[in-house]
Amino acid sequence: MRVNEFKQPIGEALDDFVTPPFPNKQLLEGHYGSLAKLNSHHTDDLYDVLCDVESRHIWTYLYEGPFDSKTEFEQYINQLIDSEDKYFFTIIDKVQYKPLGIVALMRINPEQGSIEVGNIIYSNQLQQTRVATEVQYLLAKYVFEQLGYRRYEWKCDNLNAPSKHAAQRFGFTYEGLFRHSNICKGRNRDTAWFSMLDSEWPDVKLRFEHWLAPSNFNKDGQQIKHLNDF
Repeated sequence: MRVNEFKQPIGEALDDFVTPPFPNKQLLEGHYGSLAKLNSHHTDDLYDVLCDVESRHIWTYLYEGPFDSKTEFEQYINQLIDSEDKYFFTIIDKVQYKPLGIVALMRINPEQGSIEVGNIIYSNQLQQTRVATEVQYLLAKYVFEQLGYRRYEWKCDNLNAPSKHAAQRFGFTYEGLFRHSNICKGRNRDTAWFSMLDSEWPDVKLRFEHWLAPSNFNKDGQQIKHLNDF
């Protein structure tokens, strides 16, 4: 353990730390899907898969939505596009070649080397697919290997059990509960915090790549081994 001149324990030195840049990628390509910088051309397709009657439940734990009109949704998308402190991607399925969801890099703090994945909106067609997992791999790889962040965060409403399960499945470590952290749609929100560190990414990356390998899927596209099996 390192100590200072007063014999007090102190953290490891970060002499080699370089302040990472703000996200700026226009396209992240995967084998099954891709992430394209959100733009207004995606609005119509996103409205079709995110705003139908069967999709209203996916907005429960988000601060906005569901939307009752296309005009409202267009305004929402334009706000995301114009955001100066968040960077939004459209999730595109390469089989259908259409947008099926939205995800963002947010709480971007280059000085501390910290960034969060959030505002995750998966359509019914996207949930529990190879693309849904692959885009998380693409984002983490971008954050750690191209941008150079040291801490990657995932936060969600503590009552959102699927999101908490997904965070741990994707390799994030549970850090604790922030009680009464926010008010969402007039309701109390306790927020569960998860993180992944740059030192943990190489092992997590291998798990992702073993799972995403074409040999891990049968002819019907069903997984042979679960991600947690690796």
